[in-house]
Amino acid sequence: MAHTPLKWLCLLLVFDCSLLSSAQFLKTYVVQMDRSAMPDSFSDHLQWYSTVLTSVVVNPEREGNGGGEQRIIYSYQNVFHGVAARLSEEEAERLEEEDGVLAIFPETKYDLHTTRSPRFLGLEPADSNSAWSQQIADHDVIVGVLDTGIWPESESFNDAGMSPVPAHWKGECETGRDFTKQNCNRKIVGARMFYHGYEAATGKFNEKLEYKSPRDQDGHGTHTAATVAGSPTASANLLGYAYGTARGMAPGARIAAYKVCWAGGCFSSDILSAVDRAVADGVNVLSISLGGGVSSYYRDSLSVAAFGAMEMGVFVSCSAGNAGPDPVSLTNVSPWITTVGASTMDRDFPAIVKLGNGRTVTGVSLYKGRITIPENKQFPVVYMGSNSSNPDPSSLCLEGTLDPHFVAGKIVICDRGISPRVQKGVVVKNAGGVGMILANTAANGEELVADCHLVPAVAVGEREGKAIKVYALTNRKATASLGFLGTKLGVRPSPVVAAFSSRGPNFLTLEILKPDLVAPGVNILAAWTGKTGPSSLTTDTRRVKFNILSGTSMSCPHVSGVAALIKSKHPDWSPSAIKSALMTTAYVHDNTYKPLKDSSGTSPSSPYDHGAGHINPRKALDPGLVYEIQPQDYFEFLCTQDLTPSQLKVFSKYSNRSCHHLLPNPGDLNYPAISAVFPEKASVTSLTLHRTVTNVGPATSSYHAVATPFNGAAVKVEPESLNFTRRYQKLSYKITFLTKKRQSMPEFGGLIWKDGTHSVRSPIVITWLSFV
Repeated sequence: MAHTPLKWLCLLLVFDCSLLSSAQFLKTYVVQMDRSAMPDSFSDHLQWYSTVLTSVVVNPEREGNGGGEQRIIYSYQNVFHGVAARLSEEEAERLEEEDGVLAIFPETKYDLHTTRSPRFLGLEPADSNSAWSQQIADHDVIVGVLDTGIWPESESFNDAGMSPVPAHWKGECETGRDFTKQNCNRKIVGARMFYHGYEAATGKFNEKLEYKSPRDQDGHGTHTAATVAGSPTASANLLGYAYGTARGMAPGARIAAYKVCWAGGCFSSDILSAVDRAVADGVNVLSISLGGGVSSYYRDSLSVAAFGAMEMGVFVSCSAGNAGPDPVSLTNVSPWITTVGASTMDRDFPAIVKLGNGRTVTGVSLYKGRITIPENKQFPVVYMGSNSSNPDPSSLCLEGTLDPHFVAGKIVICDRGISPRVQKGVVVKNAGGVGMILANTAANGEELVADCHLVPAVAVGEREGKAIKVYALTNRKATASLGFLGTKLGVRPSPVVAAFSSRGPNFLTLEILKPDLVAPGVNILAAWTGKTGPSSLTTDTRRVKFNILSGTSMSCPHVSGVAALIKSKHPDWSPSAIKSALMTTAYVHDNTYKPLKDSSGTSPSSPYDHGAGHINPRKALDPGLVYEIQPQDYFEFLCTQDLTPSQLKVFSKYSNRSCHHLLPNPGDLNYPAISAVFPEKASVTSLTLHRTVTNVGPATSSYHAVATPFNGAAVKVEPESLNFTRRYQKLSYKITFLTKKRQSMPEFGGLIWKDGTHSVRSPIVITWLSFV
């Protein structure tokens, strides 16, 4: 009886109930189109979109006007190219195969930040009490990004609603190939290029192959700049992955792009000049996602340049490097630089490998293309390596190593290493392979990094990779299929320290713990250049507005952006105060409330991996106490480093500083992390370090100390309580380590000052140097 009214309604209105039934199964899909792929026969994009839709509509004659136009509910022409349309599942599947269609994904009812980091870091724009909603026009902050330039047309650099460029800004918008004064605005307030060192080393530019202008051909600089301060951009995604609204960490901040990296590399003379110019221009924060070998503080031009920037009140954030998980692998170790490692977020891009033996393996992938592998169809799977644990050129799928007679029509297993991950897929494709399984080796462990492959490909961890290779080598009829599951949120555990993130200790000075902290650096979505495909391969003709990248290059601008937020709220804070706020509020547990893990293995990570911990922006805005370090204090630290007078002059060229020998121990630098290093002499059983904290919280507040117990040493903090009576008051304490039993390995712990509201945490590392 429940169906009777509908039946009679259909009869009374002479209504075609088959249409009603069909409409009940229509869903809204967002269809991203490659705008540049529009055929010349169309006069506008909407006409083209409509025609493409009509070609897949079932029974279009029933709907009139070809069917496609009737299904469109929105047309996107600016921040996103394509349409929102009502489609059946069958129609959506057919539409995916059409030329010009980049991605299709069903509409979802949630507000997702596609860098994912703003929400993951606790900065929720929808929250009226959040830092996002605060008006920062009174405290303009300008972030200088030293990188490969910028792609100004990206919607991430839209300046709508921004106030005029602050009067104190002295930067310029330099012009060059395809870059004019009009490419700067109230968001991109400056753009410069530095190339004399590059030309001196490599010869004159071939301006037909590379932009001799601030324009970004590579994409890296655009990505980092958008991560720092990108404007909110709706419908951002990479071929349908990570769909939502993209925002930088400090969307109200300004960007000044300094192009220092070119096709032939980044040269120190250019970098030094850029930092010099940026400080003169008036930047408040410098974000530098690059680094080189570290031989000493004074031989590292970036270290020297950053010292000068710090003296002028500029906060400097640098990437730690991607040489992990090997120890002692990080760069940018100077204490006046904030050194950032990489961690994961709670978002993933799962993909599966279904083996012919019935086993299913989970991996990751960002593949989205016209070449498809039906999930239920098995293909022969082959591994060109051997049972040996050592990869060879064929197993690594290096250029020219795959024999088409063996791999054509098959899924090829490739070991990770030597060549770029996406390049391996191209080698497989060129040899006739239909897909790739990218297997981690021991160097990568179980860490999975998603890539925008040109061939159906799934990356798997070392353990699963070994099992798949054994299956392929021992079963002459081994088969597999690949499946791609889109975007998954709420991944646990997270964050996890990325295996590639470079590790401490700081081999120049054990008393200075590095890295300083970690931030999201795995599978980060941000704006991209219009010149290069998402894989960065020259053979990749795809063009996207956003790309997903991984590396400490991605984690660095997260910290730079949060530093800009802090500076906007506390314009009088020094770089050391901002750094202290970031470090002492960092957390060391994941979303399962367990200690942060290291993705290169199964054990917890240590301060040599994650520094003070994972960045916590909300708490960093109100840290309670900060550890201030004045420029002379940093110079006094250098005076403990056995530098000659001429070497020290590198850091005192303009300030004419001299050593007053105020630090008896380099560990006495007022650093937010505490590293006690016992010398080789067994007779030294006690070590005391000193710290001073500044109250930036309530005028009247009382803190008490809580220190981690250690196996090798007793810890005593004096005084155990700090009672403040006014804001910005400074109080000192000392922390003494008494050896109980010398340990062969460093011990890790922490010291927390608590007032009932704030928890001001400093990591502690105790190291006993080996006997001679």
